[in-house]
Amino acid sequence: MSNNYLEAISLIERLHRHFLEVVKLELDGLGIHDINNVQGLMLFNIGDAEMTVGELTLRGCYLGSNVSYNVKKMVENGYLEQERSVHDRRSIHVRLTDKGRALCEQLNGMHRRHIDMLSQTPIKEADMEVVITTLRRLERFWVRASDLAQRPGQRAA
Repeated sequence: MSNNYLEAISLIERLHRHFLEVVKLELDGLGIHDINNVQGLMLFNIGDAEMTVGELTLRGCYLGSNVSYNVKKMVENGYLEQERSVHDRRSIHVRLTDKGRALCEQLNGMHRRHIDMLSQTPIKEADMEVVITTLRRLERFWVRASDLAQRPGQRAA
């Protein structure tokens, strides 16, 4: 089990890097150079929603300081607009601009192409369901492990 666990962690990390490279190639192919792959993924995750920078951090694979920097850059380049909350002046809400929505739609097109391409591989719907179930279980395990690690004297059972 220990070798499989370590291999799974390594594979998750590599897959994330590969996917970011795919997004970078898509942006390059579209001639878009004022946004990077991580920012493009953040835009895609925001989608039609309006959310705080804190919610964006929780939703994706981003570190807190990187989120603030990337949001600032996307605002400067016209992909996002931000607004301070009227109820909590420390909280900043972000949403896509028209330019951001247009890019998000292009990234949706990339995902649709990938879904179509999957039908030409040995990967089936049932395989994807097993992967999703396993990754969700692993996520719950890590959340529980981090909760227990924050309480001194307790260990995961």
